Amino acid sequence: MKTSHVLLALSLTALAASRGAEAIGVGKGDRVLNFTVGGQPMFTYQMEPGPLPEGVPLAYAHGAYLHPVFSPGGKLVTGDFPPDHRHQRGIFFAWTKTEFEGRHPDFWNMGKGDSGKLLAEVRFAALEKSWGGPESGGFVSKHRFIDHGGEAPKDMLHETWEVTARRIVASGRPVNVIDLVSTQTCAGDSPVKLPKYHYGGLGVRGQALWDPVQAVTMLTSNGDSREKGDATKAKWVHLGGEIDGAPTGLVVLMHPSNFRFPQPLRLNPKNPQLCVAPSVDGDWSIEPGQPYVSRYRIAVFDGAPDVAWIEKLWQDYAEPGTASAK
Repeated sequence: MKTSHVLLALSLTALAASRGAEAIGVGKGDRVLNFTVGGQPMFTYQMEPGPLPEGVPLAYAHGAYLHPVFSPGGKLVTGDFPPDHRHQRGIFFAWTKTEFEGRHPDFWNMGKGDSGKLLAEVRFAALEKSWGGPESGGFVSKHRFIDHGGEAPKDMLHETWEVTARRIVASGRPVNVIDLVSTQTCAGDSPVKLPKYHYGGLGVRGQALWDPVQAVTMLTSNGDSREKGDATKAKWVHLGGEIDGAPTGLVVLMHPSNFRFPQPLRLNPKNPQLCVAPSVDGDWSIEPGQPYVSRYRIAVFDGAPDVAWIEKLWQDYAEPGTASAK
């Protein structure tokens, strides 16, 4: 096991032991893994594509993402198949502007366009394992980034997701924690070029109640709102809004080992959607034999965001042993 993974495991174990961890359960359903905490819904991993909303073209069918995701109070925080962007889905990973063997497959906007054809997709490939337990649960899975723009479909990238879920209590506040490690490797001998672009990477779509532009709030580790925080670099970013008259949301914590950390952000000005987007900082590439690894912690909680409290959550994740969010 890598040193970083050992430190993460020790950090999570210490958190669980000191803060009364609740059991994580997992159940396999039709094309999904359903995770619970203390017997209540926590999140679902949508493996294969599920049913499409009425009137949505087949090209928009998607899998390989997390949705629904719930707060400790049982409130839904993610959205799926929103009317304004049918391709956006819960918590997902997709590149937008790419160059691969002379083509430019777009994995973010799959299904979008006048042709109605699927030109690129992120597809679930295999579930390697899943588990639940008294302190944590999770899964390891494989995804394929498939370019449909050539004479025949061709894999561009292979991706592994390692996901670990826990419930902690920080400063008296329950938090649902989802750790995501994405490892992407070139599927063959061709590199994947990623030109400068304003979005593409880890994406989060907030729930439908936050669709009105005034209903969603965003906050970065720099203290910026979404208007000022778009295209800036940060250690973490919060997305939330009111549900049943009370604030609820999630925060994406970025690991300092990530490429171009602090990482650039795309904070959508018109809907409850954000992206951690390294391509904002300029051209780069994923090369054969050189895996691209990125690590994120998604912390879901009820109540308004507090900068100092979230900063302690980030330190517990990124610098275990140096701070505590007790």
